[in-house]
Amino acid sequence: MGLRHRASSLLLLSLALGLAVALVSVSAQQKFGINYGQIANDLPDPTRVAGLLQSMNVNKVKLYDADPRVLTAFANTGVEFIIAVGNENLQTMAASPAAARQWVATHVQPYIPATRVTCVTVGNEVFSSNDNVMMSSLLPAMKAVYAALGDLGLGSQVTVSSAHSVNVLATSFPPSSGAFREDLAEYIQPILDFHGQTGSPFLINAYPFFAYKANPGSVSLPYVLFEPNPGVRDPNTNLSYDNMLYAQIDAVYAAMKAMGHTDVGVRISETGWPSKGDEDETGATVQNAAAYNGNLMQRIAMNQGTPLKPNVPIDVYVFALFNEDMKPGPTSERNYGLFYPNGSPVYAINAGSGSGSGSGGSLNPYYTSMFSSSSKLAVSTTFLTERVILLLLLQAIVIFLQS
Repeated sequence: MGLRHRASSLLLLSLALGLAVALVSVSAQQKFGINYGQIANDLPDPTRVAGLLQSMNVNKVKLYDADPRVLTAFANTGVEFIIAVGNENLQTMAASPAAARQWVATHVQPYIPATRVTCVTVGNEVFSSNDNVMMSSLLPAMKAVYAALGDLGLGSQVTVSSAHSVNVLATSFPPSSGAFREDLAEYIQPILDFHGQTGSPFLINAYPFFAYKANPGSVSLPYVLFEPNPGVRDPNTNLSYDNMLYAQIDAVYAAMKAMGHTDVGVRISETGWPSKGDEDETGATVQNAAAYNGNLMQRIAMNQGTPLKPNVPIDVYVFALFNEDMKPGPTSERNYGLFYPNGSPVYAINAGSGSGSGSGGSLNPYYTSMFSSSSKLAVSTTFLTERVILLLLLQAIVIFLQS
């Protein structure tokens, strides 16, 4: 074989190897993100959590802080992180760019690039409070963090946003009539301007469970659980909706359009369903939680968009990874997790494979529990299967090149 032909063959082999590795890795990757809350006193060490999420093939995580233990544990895993500035820091950052810069220098800069921090949320559901000072501080704090990221050379890698309750909407149905609350317009309009200028998404925490719990007699359970139902039609657009979450997303798009913005994306920063609740929390059951999260994950795997934006795949972070035993409020607040803190699953989920089939999803907690022998066997089998496929591909390539 001549030198030129040998070099071409080696190049082809390298390209094929890279393609094979990419195909094996990407095909198993889940497309949804997960919220990793830590209001509990019995959660596993972050290094074990990193192993759990890798076995689940989940590569997007949202935190409610910037826990250095978590960010360190996930170094070199490829997992993308949304980290957070707490509400208690907004006023300080709004008043002091130096404070924002110090926060970024402490909580973001040291971990990049080993840990993939891709977004900082500044505040969480600020407009659900009655604190006018906090609400007035939100946008200045967001701008201060954005400027700090730019000053430290991270502006192109990390976006800035804030998570809002869906209750910032005054009207959500029909979706085309979606509108923000008038009392919040003075705050939300400039925030949307900021998102449009920086290319960052508008984040919404949306829970159809709350609508069902409040009116179980008038809200269809199949409609909120993504299960077969007649659906509802928007009389203004003639678009049909077969689930409440998509209607809520499109209502946010309509509300933004009414404020002059069609250039800002919507990301669902939280959604989920509790597996247990108090007596008056109708619908909080294991069966409904498994149905809601499982059906949602299958739609995400199919790259499904909403009726208004069918070509824009929904971007969702499921709440939550673990049950959190120290959260205040009703029983449901402590029972949104896919897992118990000891690593055992609350219920099994078929997350879908992206093909539209009802089987084949790799997120079955019974096989991904971080402590169970069945988990270790399943993960090892997946690992071995991928390597066998890769070796077979390489063998075929070598035989082809030698012929």
